[in-house]
Amino acid sequence: MKERGPGLAKVYFIGAGPGDPELITLRGRRLLDAADVIIYAGSLVNPALLEGTGAEVFDSSGMTLDEIVGIMKDSVEAGKTVARLHTGDPSLYSAISEQVERLRGLGIGYEVVPGVSSAMAGAALLGQELTIPEVSQTVIFTRMEGRTPVPESERLGGLAKHGATMVIFLSVGLIEEVRDELLEGYPEETPVVVIEKASWPDERVIRGRLRDLAEMVRDAGIKKTALIYVGEALRASEVSLKKESRLYHRDFRHGYRRWSR
Repeated sequence: MKERGPGLAKVYFIGAGPGDPELITLRGRRLLDAADVIIYAGSLVNPALLEGTGAEVFDSSGMTLDEIVGIMKDSVEAGKTVARLHTGDPSLYSAISEQVERLRGLGIGYEVVPGVSSAMAGAALLGQELTIPEVSQTVIFTRMEGRTPVPESERLGGLAKHGATMVIFLSVGLIEEVRDELLEGYPEETPVVVIEKASWPDERVIRGRLRDLAEMVRDAGIKKTALIYVGEALRASEVSLKKESRLYHRDFRHGYRRWSR
């Protein structure tokens, strides 16, 4: 039986997670099961998430913004709950902003339900933190400029000069340009990892050094749906860096632990 209740006839933007259908949140799964209409990013979202829902389903991969918002508007006006299913987490490269603006203009209620980003799934696959004490305490999520412009102040070469851990989305098809810009800030020996389709059954991981990034990707035949990780912190999943946080140090006193002897 579908869940019903006050205020449910609106649009829920739901993070589907990176691919593995078990990586959707409990709230996202519950709302998806309760939806009357599901609009999903068919080229990216695992179709296994739609099994057993019983909703009217639309694949947005071939639709325009006007068509997507039109379905939302008609559905909500008919008292139906809409689940707009985006890959990963809706706060990163999901294009929900333009949809939200349209909904606000139409006076249609909406809610965003967070999901697991592919960036986090990739880090989990590597079995490591992206923030290592004394190595990197900053993570930059970004992309290479392609058909979508990037502000000049956020050029990859400029960001690379910070030396932080970086996760680069939607850019593997421009891998030579990515390498060249990263070399403006990182040393040639900086570790890099490319993860294709993180959390999917056919996921792949390739590792190397920044100077070899383009050749690594070309040799592996990776052309899309991949993340590029770069930074010294990536050494932590290869060797012991012997960098420990103060949080669990025996001499670190805080409100939940007294001095150890």
